[in-house]
Amino acid sequence: MTCRRIVPACPMPACSATTPVDGSRKLPFMITADGIRAAVPDVRRLRVLRAVAEHGSFAAAAAELRYTPSAVSQQIAALERECGAVLVDRGPRGARLTQAGAVLDRHAALVLGQLAAARAELDDLARVRGGSLRLAAFESAWTALVPAAVAGFRERHPEVRLHLAEEDPVPAVAAVRAGGCDLAVVFEPNALDAAALQGLQRTAVARDPLWAVLPAGHRLAGAARVPLAALEGEPWVAPTAFCAGVVRAACRDAGFEPDIVFSSADYGAVQGFVAAGAGVALVPYLALTGNARVAARPLTGPPPARTLAAITAADGPRPATATAMLDVLCAAAATLVAAARAQS
Repeated sequence: MTCRRIVPACPMPACSATTPVDGSRKLPFMITADGIRAAVPDVRRLRVLRAVAEHGSFAAAAAELRYTPSAVSQQIAALERECGAVLVDRGPRGARLTQAGAVLDRHAALVLGQLAAARAELDDLARVRGGSLRLAAFESAWTALVPAAVAGFRERHPEVRLHLAEEDPVPAVAAVRAGGCDLAVVFEPNALDAAALQGLQRTAVARDPLWAVLPAGHRLAGAARVPLAALEGEPWVAPTAFCAGVVRAACRDAGFEPDIVFSSADYGAVQGFVAAGAGVALVPYLALTGNARVAARPLTGPPPARTLAAITAADGPRPATATAMLDVLCAAAATLVAAARAQS
């Protein structure tokens, strides 16, 4: 049997055939690429065919399915009419699939497996009424994003126990791989390479724009937007490692090299030093602390940004609690970043 790409019939979509089967029931059909109308096999009958293939007899298949042998025989006969081919050789020693039957059985196994997986996933989503979720996130994610997501998650799923941990991307992802964490929130770029993420699932959560952070008395503190090039020659307070690379790249794109006088991995400390007048900084919007002694302003033009992503295990179905948290996390990020756009 050759599988062909299905194309829609024009001008009407495929609906039901008019030829009755088993008395009054009408079969759904599809239009193949060469214009032939073909019946779509009934899923319940595919299950019967699978049982016959596995057990080698109508009687044993009937016992598994809790049918009578006569009902199994009728279902196979109806399936053969749907497919237009003999699928089972009936003999005194049992039932054996024909070549056409073996082809259909192979595809039936895939179809039924996918349907079972879909049913299991839907059941998992419906059962987020208990259990637990282990979440790890980097330091500045706790300023706005994670608290908003946790609050939303608890409102929707109050019976789920949350286990929260502050971790940098590398140990957080290692915990996901080891089975000690269900979901890790990471920033990008980071120290993780492709090999570190192999076998894991990455979901983009948000693009977090960088804002200029200035001392409250700075000459540009009253501006609605700050041109990055206007900060050339200023002393700079910068983050460290990969985050510093984002800041340096943004400054270079603006035509200058930042004069960094202080660095910290803590964006709260970066903003503290700006408040003390030590320099200016670029800080992700979701890491802004609301310090009254600084002026946080969007940049003119398309802003540089860091990417926030969620890492989960890819082997097997994702825990329902992790799927639920991922949905809430993305929604919270979208709301927060929309606020940044509204102020830009």
